[in-house]
Amino acid sequence: MSDATRAVEAIWRIESARIVGALARYTGDFALAEDAAQEALAEALVAWPRDGQPANPVGWLMTTAKRRAIDTIRRAGVQREKYEAIAHDQDEAYDDELDIERIDDDVLALMFVSCHPVLSKEARVALTLRVVGGLSSEEIARAFLVPVPTIQARITRAKKTIAAAKVPFEVPSPDERRQRLAGVLNVLYLIFTEGSTATSGEDLIRTDLAREARRLTRVLIGVLPDEPEAYGLLALMELTASRFPARTDATGDPVLLEDQDRTRWDQGAVRRGLAALEQATPRGLGPYGLQAAIAATHATADSVETTDWERIVVLYEALGRIAPNPIVDLNRAVAVAMAHGPLRGLEIVDRIADDKRLDHTHLLPTVRGELLRRLGRTVEAREELERAAGMCTNERERAVLRQKVADLT
Repeated sequence: MSDATRAVEAIWRIESARIVGALARYTGDFALAEDAAQEALAEALVAWPRDGQPANPVGWLMTTAKRRAIDTIRRAGVQREKYEAIAHDQDEAYDDELDIERIDDDVLALMFVSCHPVLSKEARVALTLRVVGGLSSEEIARAFLVPVPTIQARITRAKKTIAAAKVPFEVPSPDERRQRLAGVLNVLYLIFTEGSTATSGEDLIRTDLAREARRLTRVLIGVLPDEPEAYGLLALMELTASRFPARTDATGDPVLLEDQDRTRWDQGAVRRGLAALEQATPRGLGPYGLQAAIAATHATADSVETTDWERIVVLYEALGRIAPNPIVDLNRAVAVAMAHGPLRGLEIVDRIADDKRLDHTHLLPTVRGELLRRLGRTVEAREELERAAGMCTNERERAVLRQKVADLT
């Protein structure tokens, strides 16, 4: 890869949201804006290595994208007003003194459109990574271990759905924004979760995807600096990511929390996470903030034995009240087992064992098997862990479960 090509990709990753957002505002057409921006990117990948990087790279991309949009509008023969609106001053260089509030509004609108509730969860994730994150279809497909045509189809359907639903390209009103912010945060959380706990394939952690989720969350905080739950989500991401270096061994196999070398935890990420949590705390913690507080309790303990498990139990109880979820209950059971013994934890697990939402995850039999092992109920533990291994879709994690079964034989 040439220096010019690397420069194109770096600038695109940083500035694509501003470019697509500005084009969408100019044209009033979200799909046209994204397509024109992608055409400009493709042209830059050819022109910059050949002709050299322009003095104003962002201006070059913006101007080229506007020209492509004009060409599309002209070919389509649509209303003259739209053509004149985007054509106005199209040849001017990109203005470095652009109104930052307008730029922020463009990026914010782009995030809310990409995460609009009319779209499926999968479409929201793919579209956000494409138009806000600046990732190519190939990069998104590689991150989620799906074929490129699948991602391309999701993005195409998403843009058609937005057009059919006549979703306006604008920042929602304050009341609507509060209602829809949870959806935006959820998309970012889903991206991070896929990166930090890969559900399939060989890799346990996809650091590039988790890193992109953190970057996009910082972008959101940059345009919405007064939203505590956005800080809570960033804190959760940073504190979780701080353990990445110790979560796998030299061969890529998983290392359990109690066996991790805590000197390998990323203290820079811990500090960033604690700072973000401090920003989230004054107005009360929401679901992401509470999860971040749990992660902070782990991050500031010297060992599993010295971890304040009572505090973690209380935090999970609070989380279960405001965001009821069987996975929260399962995690609370683990914390209770650490604080009060495996029998107390098993009682909680058995109470939630019939929840149908846990039917398709290996987590319930994994936790139950481990608690049964600690209680010395070896035969039952082996059965649960065998069931967990059969349900697990991540190859490395499945291997660990099978080793646990072998150790009990």
